[in-house]
Amino acid sequence: MAAPAAGTRGGARRRCQRLLYWVPVLFISSILCWSYYAYVTQLCLLSMENIGEKVVCLIAYHLFFMLFVWSYWKTIFTLPMNPSKEFHLSYADKELLEREPRGEAQQEIFRRAAKDLPIYTRTMSGAIRYCDRCQLVKPDRCHHCSVCDKCILKMDHHCPWVNNCVGFSNYKFFLLFLAYSLLYCLFIAATDLQYFIKFWTNGLPDTQAKFHIMFLFFAAAMFSVSLSSLFGYHCWLVSKNKSTLEAFRAPIFRHGTDKNGFSLGFSKNLRQVFGDEKKYWLLPVFTSLGDGCSFPTCLVNQDPEQVSTPVGLNSTTKNENHLFPPKTLRDSQSHLLTDTQSWTESSANAEKGKVGMSNPGLTVENET
Repeated sequence: MAAPAAGTRGGARRRCQRLLYWVPVLFISSILCWSYYAYVTQLCLLSMENIGEKVVCLIAYHLFFMLFVWSYWKTIFTLPMNPSKEFHLSYADKELLEREPRGEAQQEIFRRAAKDLPIYTRTMSGAIRYCDRCQLVKPDRCHHCSVCDKCILKMDHHCPWVNNCVGFSNYKFFLLFLAYSLLYCLFIAATDLQYFIKFWTNGLPDTQAKFHIMFLFFAAAMFSVSLSSLFGYHCWLVSKNKSTLEAFRAPIFRHGTDKNGFSLGFSKNLRQVFGDEKKYWLLPVFTSLGDGCSFPTCLVNQDPEQVSTPVGLNSTTKNENHLFPPKTLRDSQSHLLTDTQSWTESSANAEKGKVGMSNPGLTVENET
């Protein structure tokens, strides 16, 4: 009876943890609901006397509010994408792993599993990145989230404020959430400022509205400062085509560490997140390019052990870009990977590419 009891306690603990993870989301939601009441009712309807000012402020406020809530909702409830089945070990390989001791036999299993996959990054020791918990070979830029207990494609970080992993499937939504929440706070602070000044000069009637107006300004100003720094940081990451994890630990390729290995130049970096159709850039709808499993790099020379360029691509681009053969990209996405225009970083990385042609012995290291 001890084992079932322990399992019951473990399940109850996990359920409690899952509930606690929603506390930051509930906090943000409650602040948002209060700000709606304070701005619309107490400030616009009860404190503003000019009808034109009321109308303009209410229309603009609801526009920012709608975009803020929409992008926040999409960031929270968009499921993170996981590696496709091609990266998972087969049942036979899993059985072999259980029987074989760690050593050359296991290395051969991983070598066979990874040889047809578009994998160009390595661990610090030069080994193939493998996840023991998910039992898969990690795609480039994929990492295992200890909170979600899953491997997440192009993982940026696990954000407690959205109770979700920010990665390939929702990174655009997260950026828009930061942008619209910042605009929301700046708009409130700007339009509330004159009434906040009246509060200190006794220009407002002594009602409960004056306290809502005061705290509304303080909250909007405080969140504006923190959001501006966070949004600015992620704008820099997008311009460099880096994730938060890659900013702290640069990706490692066969030729060594390269902090700008995935950077294709500002324009291409921006399009990789927001897509080619600019009319959708400011809307929280998915338009990011690619499949999340493979990414073009600025490296001149590909890994000689990896898959070759698919038939149909211009031969002049085969050493510049990587495509994932099992998943053909849409026409609107594929030209980013097949553009014959040289990368802005190509001259700086030409010598690195020559080193990348070396073929050291392949080792395997498990990573979680």
